[in-house]
Amino acid sequence: MSFRRLPLSLLAVVLLGAAASSTSALADSPKVGALAPDFRLQDQNGDWVTLQSQRGKWVVLYFYPKDNTPGCTTQACGLRDNIFAFRREGAVILGVSVDDVASKKAFAKEHSLPFQVLADSGKAVTKSYGVLTSMLGVWEHSRRDTFIIDPQGRVARHFEKVDPDGHAERVLAEIRRLKAAAPKGG
Repeated sequence: MSFRRLPLSLLAVVLLGAAASSTSALADSPKVGALAPDFRLQDQNGDWVTLQSQRGKWVVLYFYPKDNTPGCTTQACGLRDNIFAFRREGAVILGVSVDDVASKKAFAKEHSLPFQVLADSGKAVTKSYGVLTSMLGVWEHSRRDTFIIDPQGRVARHFEKVDPDGHAERVLAEIRRLKAAAPKGG
């Protein structure tokens, strides 16, 4: 009887350990109104992208755990399917995960992504936005968070631990709300 309980006990210990050792962000996320941390990352084509180069535009900077996983694919395809609406609002979309450029290239190609997905394999940008997390202290990845950055480079909104279903529509509605509330000329 004790042998039958031992595996369940071990399983419980492992699950509790996983929950306890899954750490959230190593740094604080930038607050709404703060200047968004600049970065320089390569996209799926190997081109370098900086946040500074996006000044004057609304930026949807979304972090996601892993290329070609179900939730990440749902999120990316939702943004893809709304790309014309984002463009009408003057917004660019930049996706970030800790996968490498080759992974980004395959992900973007497989799902016909019309926006840049950026490789943060060094994890510095993910850390600077406070969204680096780990599972069992082994697998470090981006938490699923989205930042809307205004044309002046300031964080206008931060969505934490988002649900990928319907997220594109929520972000688009928030950009419209923020633009309507912004002083004219801003």
